[in-house]
Amino acid sequence: MTNDHLSEVLDCARVLADHNGQETLVLDLTELSLWTDYFVITTATSSTHLAGLVRHLTEHLAVRGLEPSRKPRLADDEEWCLVDAGWFVVHVMSVRARGFYELEKLWFQAKAISVQPSGPGAPAGNPSGTA
Repeated sequence: MTNDHLSEVLDCARVLADHNGQETLVLDLTELSLWTDYFVITTATSSTHLAGLVRHLTEHLAVRGLEPSRKPRLADDEEWCLVDAGWFVVHVMSVRARGFYELEKLWFQAKAISVQPSGPGAPAGNPSGTA
């Protein structure tokens, strides 16, 4: 994928981090997977927070003309929401679900890019460091 695609993925990750998604990161799967190029993973602090993060994400995607393969529907006690945007997949997870499934360990060969919330003067779309 192009740097434009990575930039778009990082922008989506930053939206989650800016809305208090915890430990937000991007896994680069371009060399490991044929069905998607990136995972974005973030942790929500409650089911209400999870729903809010998903709402902010879908609004961000819509503004950019990106439509998830299906509209996320969340139950009140949801612990994991997967938003499939085709060449990247976003996982918004509770602390418990993230600890149990450990996607970062499952995809340990992927390059991990840690994404921090935007700060004053921080350009959108730039990673703040690597994990």
